Amino acid sequence: MSDVIQTRNLTKTYGSVRALDGLSLTIPRGGVYGVLGPNGAGKSTLFRILLGLIKPTEGQALVMGGTVHMGGGGDVAASRRMGSMIETPRFPPYLTARQVLVWLSTAHGLKADPARVAGWLDRVGLTAAADRRVRGFSVGMLQRLGVAIALITEPELVILDEPTSGMDPPGIQEMRALIRSLADKDGITVVLASHQLLEVQRVCDRVAIMNKGALVREGLVKDLTAGGERLRLSGTPLAQIMGVLGDKGTLEGSAVLAAIPRAEGPALLRALIEQGVDIDEARWVGADLESVFMTETGSVQTPEAIQAEAV
Repeated sequence: MSDVIQTRNLTKTYGSVRALDGLSLTIPRGGVYGVLGPNGAGKSTLFRILLGLIKPTEGQALVMGGTVHMGGGGDVAASRRMGSMIETPRFPPYLTARQVLVWLSTAHGLKADPARVAGWLDRVGLTAAADRRVRGFSVGMLQRLGVAIALITEPELVILDEPTSGMDPPGIQEMRALIRSLADKDGITVVLASHQLLEVQRVCDRVAIMNKGALVREGLVKDLTAGGERLRLSGTPLAQIMGVLGDKGTLEGSAVLAAIPRAEGPALLRALIEQGVDIDEARWVGADLESVFMTETGSVQTPEAIQAEAV
């Protein structure tokens, strides 16, 4: 089977709130797949449904060809080929990292193989802390241990929710390398959610962007970011810059991105200066996943909205 996850019209409501709104998504086998969206987009709800922790209001979810049911009552064989870490994990504080892995290996029906436990502790960078009690672990160390637990059964599919939360830059870089190696060397399909969009762009092959419980964009990272160069303008007043650019301009924080050819840059700058715009900075930038994300989730305001704010 070429797909590891399929959802069909997946909907989850809590009273009047639609956490998922008819989500239909296909995640292919192999590689690293990112699920992105602002807070409240429905990412965690999707993951909990895929893991059989909550029941959808409508629709269906398939994981490795098996239907997911709440409480693990679906395809048990398929569920045992999955690993997961959802939110910051918690463990008995009196256990060491090594003991946690032995304990949970046994709970999964596996032989507590010391070599396998030591191997996964090494892969997540916890060898030096293997025999420390988790009571003193930082958030980043708990995340590392949570990833090791998700992998201890050597699954075909692993779902990771914010795996770099609480990590410093070197730790984020190490986690990025681990995730890539899981896909490239171990053949594990990795599905992850993260707010670290630069890291997602570096590590993921494909991404899905969600907003308000629905899918708004999906595809290869290289295709989504192939929009070409844009001129990034920082100056005042922004409304006047947007007025000159019209539908060629989008707001990005306190700057404007102009979708124009390089040859038109000098003429645009002259036009803005002649109209009294004070330009603080003008530089060419390549397309990135952050700008795609901001646009697709409605974080980029339209020229009409900027003009209205200026009135």
